[in-house]
Amino acid sequence: MKFNKLAMASAVILGSLSLQAAAATQWNVSLWGKPRAFTVHVEKLAELVEAKTKGDFTLKLSYGGLSKNKENLDGISIGAFEMAQFCAGYHRDKNPSITVMELPFLGISSLVEEAKISMALYQHPAVIKDLQRWNATLLMPTPLPQYNIIGVGTAPSKVTDFAGMRIRATGGIGQALASIKAVPTSVTATEVRMALDSGVVSAVAFAPHAHMAFGTTAAAKWWTENLNPGTVNCPVVVNSDSLAALSDTNREALLGSVEESIDHYIANYQGKTMDKWAPLLAEKNIKKISFSTAELAEFKKIAAVPIRDEWIATMTDKGLPAQELYDLVSSMIGK
Repeated sequence: MKFNKLAMASAVILGSLSLQAAAATQWNVSLWGKPRAFTVHVEKLAELVEAKTKGDFTLKLSYGGLSKNKENLDGISIGAFEMAQFCAGYHRDKNPSITVMELPFLGISSLVEEAKISMALYQHPAVIKDLQRWNATLLMPTPLPQYNIIGVGTAPSKVTDFAGMRIRATGGIGQALASIKAVPTSVTATEVRMALDSGVVSAVAFAPHAHMAFGTTAAAKWWTENLNPGTVNCPVVVNSDSLAALSDTNREALLGSVEESIDHYIANYQGKTMDKWAPLLAEKNIKKISFSTAELAEFKKIAAVPIRDEWIATMTDKGLPAQELYDLVSSMIGK
């Protein structure tokens, strides 16, 4: 009799634990590459969510195991995973509204400003509607500094030397480089080193963390330290149905952890990441290229206004309030 009571008690306890385990929520998160400065905020978000919910809600991060980086938005749309990171320039037609953040020479001067403006843009009704086509809700940005170019072969001494050069560049940066007769080539981050080594491209436009993470510094001979044509916008999104299905507690844990995660990301990038950059350039004997104020002004004149006006006209034809989106972004710069 005693044995039966103990067995029954054990069964009840085990059953209760099984129910608790079954009730726990785990989201799959599709990233790419490897853990790096670009993913620090997602990693922090996972840590905070798990701590706040005492393990009831967890984020399982996958670096390339769930989807190709250019297909993350598609995966979100069909519910293949619940959260993902992507870059707008990888598929501009799929997310035209947020490509306003990739226009060249916007003048955004810091990661804090980049994050603040992106979050404001993500809350605009037209942007929300744009991403709803993919059953996606924009959660947070991945603020990045101005891109610059690392390359092999003869270093450019003036902006016009980029003419004919095949450069890995996407979005507005690619358009800006095309305006000075360079040849922008869309190569995903994970394929960049192979493209550089094989001669598919002779230069790569990246933010510092990506040059370090994807190995371009191993082959590079030169670096443009002040070209600063723009940056890319790489949001973290969630499947809208999955977000709606969360308990109120878990949803609050997720949404309430976004600001802290972004702050952590920015502190890490401005500190740990950038602290490594200058010493690495020196170690690899990579020549720093600076362009004159006059040359940069001419580059901006050629690229900024024409590309902006073309973007506004094209997006207006697509049915977006393009001028309104541009005005929202530009009105927040410097404030």
